[in-house]
Amino acid sequence: MSITILDGPVGTELARRGVPTPLPLWSASAVDEAPDTLAEIHRGYAAAGAQVHTAATFRTDAWTLRKLGREGESRRLTRRAVALVRESVPEGHRVAGSISPLEDCYVPASSPSLAVCREEHARAARVLVEAGVDLLLCETFPHPGEALAALDAALEHTLPVWLSLTPGPDGRLISDTVLIETLREAARRGAEAVLVNCAPLAVLARLVPQLADLDVAFGAYGNVGSPCPTEGWLVEDEELPGPYAEAAAAWLDCGATILGGCCGTGPAHIAALDRLAKDWKKTV
Repeated sequence: MSITILDGPVGTELARRGVPTPLPLWSASAVDEAPDTLAEIHRGYAAAGAQVHTAATFRTDAWTLRKLGREGESRRLTRRAVALVRESVPEGHRVAGSISPLEDCYVPASSPSLAVCREEHARAARVLVEAGVDLLLCETFPHPGEALAALDAALEHTLPVWLSLTPGPDGRLISDTVLIETLREAARRGAEAVLVNCAPLAVLARLVPQLADLDVAFGAYGNVGSPCPTEGWLVEDEELPGPYAEAAAAWLDCGATILGGCCGTGPAHIAALDRLAKDWKKTV
């Protein structure tokens, strides 16, 4: 069984280095404001063992930039974010273009109409493909309709497409049944892989086993710590990589083949996943 290691969050690492990640751009602000730090973070994840690296395009879409009167900068920011990854990681590593919910990832009711979602995500996917990504990662979607609209837009291109849903930090943004059925539909439509992300380990322990019968590659990248309205994310000292890797081992037991980290994790967590994957291969 081949195991793919994703990188971890850019935003958390920027915050740890004292780089502001203000709304609405979050980590995308670093593309212009702290490109050297962003490149250093990408290099750190590569050194930790990540094989797939997500560009800081989570908020470089025209919809978000329109709020700042900067809609025309979407293509430039996206291209630069992708180039920063490509310049920072070894040849042969894959670069993923992040396609995110148009509004708040933790407020599914804020999702615009499906017609708007289709149009905006189609635009974002085109720009990412033009920027030269290797795969399209539709991630952190709490709204089933918008998630599938983003997936359909991404599938218009020839690149592999992954879809990841989030049940949120309390696991209640979307029911287990709806989450699994949405990912089942995503697999039917042509997603290469389905995942769950941006959720604590306890929630992922409940959800990941339910992905095993979807007849498609699957995985997870979870949170440690908790959301904070002023700081973005808080991580306690005791939330170490070891317990995270132990939880991920249970995902492998279920048949998961894609492992990574979301908010609160860092290169040490990715390194622990890489060691886990290498040990796992020795036993199978």
